Amino acid sequence: MPDTALTSTAQIVATLVARARAAQAIAARYTQAQLDELATAAAWAIMEPARNRMLAEIAVRDTGLGNVPDKINKNHRKTLGLMRDLQGAISTGVLRDIPEQGITEIARPVGVVCAVVPSTNPGATPANNIINALKCANAVILSPSPKGASTSAKLLEYMHAEFARIGAPPDLVQMLPTPVTKDSSSELMKQCDLVVVTGSQANVRAGYSSGTPALGVGAGNVAVIVDDSADLPDAAAKIMRSKIFDNATSCSSENSLIIHNAVYERMLAELTRAGGVVLDAAEKHTLQQAMFPRGHLSSAVTAQSVARICAVAGLTRPEVVGAKCLMVEETGTGEAYPFSGEKLSPVMTLYRAQDFNHAFSLLRAIYDYMGDGHSCGIHTANDAHIRRLGLEMTVCRVIVNQAHAIANGGSFDNGLPFSLTMGCGTWGGNSFSDNLNYRHFMNITRIVRPIEPREPSVDDLFGSYRAKYRA
Repeated sequence: MPDTALTSTAQIVATLVARARAAQAIAARYTQAQLDELATAAAWAIMEPARNRMLAEIAVRDTGLGNVPDKINKNHRKTLGLMRDLQGAISTGVLRDIPEQGITEIARPVGVVCAVVPSTNPGATPANNIINALKCANAVILSPSPKGASTSAKLLEYMHAEFARIGAPPDLVQMLPTPVTKDSSSELMKQCDLVVVTGSQANVRAGYSSGTPALGVGAGNVAVIVDDSADLPDAAAKIMRSKIFDNATSCSSENSLIIHNAVYERMLAELTRAGGVVLDAAEKHTLQQAMFPRGHLSSAVTAQSVARICAVAGLTRPEVVGAKCLMVEETGTGEAYPFSGEKLSPVMTLYRAQDFNHAFSLLRAIYDYMGDGHSCGIHTANDAHIRRLGLEMTVCRVIVNQAHAIANGGSFDNGLPFSLTMGCGTWGGNSFSDNLNYRHFMNITRIVRPIEPREPSVDDLFGSYRAKYRA
């Protein structure tokens, strides 16, 4: 006998997907100007200041993660940057002609996108995915986290209001009915044309095993080197700004600093001036017990303020409770040293390195434990150190002299695409290694015409090799 609940779930999802396909068929006939207006309408739904504030307030109220001012800033900045990136971008029709190759590339939609979005960014992440997808004439169905569902629902309400202004079908953007379950999310992954997953590794693995083409991301655990040539006040200010933003909800916030011994004490002083405080051994032990019960990060401290973390842990020293960021000194990495992992909270681990070789070894050990493929950072004036990280570290981004959480997902002062979904390549178990952007939401059809033959002789290609080795 079939499972009635599963059959019902499949039917509910099938109805959503059918509506999405009907709407997407309309968008597929849009001109570039119409798609640009569609993306702009979706963007204004979150950019409009009153709506932005409402989305931020709902997100913090219902998820208990982050803080309202930083979420407002994130919603605004990420959406503004994305729209800058999309300005003038071709996403339908002829992308380019390559006469010498006889090839014409044509942009085509992927169809219906399942977007699995996290509770940490329940407004900015779905908005980013939706805008990119609509730019390429796709439809989107959201699978939000249970705590973030109310934010996503309000975002869609605002988007549908904007769609009504321009005469676009509201079914271009939908979401699973609440309460969202693993079964409904899994069924949506199976029935759509592309899965985009931002969030937990369990969801990412589900996306990749769904049987549908998927774009999922790896775990974060950003470590940053501060070498002996760094501008220490500048580095400390940027690190602290990044680390405490939205109570460290970002997978791109600094989790560990590896500081050269020659500047360690001075850097500690700068971090303290910027609002950090170093815990003593007893306080570190107390915090570890509260943050990592049974060895796993506790949701009670995730994306919470320092004051809240101190209340949970029972830390009472006034300098600690009043700090912007808690810092712990560490020497080891791995499961026995949980502070070497991702903390998703304003808690940062400090390592002392004798030189750059030692710093590199510590960095490598941290990523062997957690975060391989994601990104690392460095504050330095030494280009050789930067280049070594690019050539040897198994990461997809090396962020140089910047506030990591703000730079990693695209910034107005670097060239990365604005995104909240960072691919980690094969190192992180992902199918892509760049920042998710509109090109991931299109298929490309290639018209191939005949050209003059370009067939080399065997000697052209193998002559020097055969002569060298007398093959």
